[in-house]
Amino acid sequence: MDLFKLFSGKPSSKEVAKDRLKLILIHDRSNISPELLDMMKSDILEVISKYVIIDDGDIDVRLTRTKEVEGTSPALIASIPIKKMKER
Repeated sequence: MDLFKLFSGKPSSKEVAKDRLKLILIHDRSNISPELLDMMKSDILEVISKYVIIDDGDIDVRLTRTKEVEGTSPALIASIPIKKMKER
């Protein structure tokens, strides 16, 4: 048990580095360039912005892997905080 993490509430630098390395490996193995991921993020935000007002400061869009029956496959994970719904 990491006592520092228990009291600080923040992940240790070791955990942050480990998570970053995982993301880099996932990007490398999925053959999706950072530029393509940024374009996908922009398109997703453009579509969602038609319906809701989003918090631009805390958006997280990343590529990860999911376990399938026959191995793993890439998955796009998006965390987009919504401030409020737009009036229709």
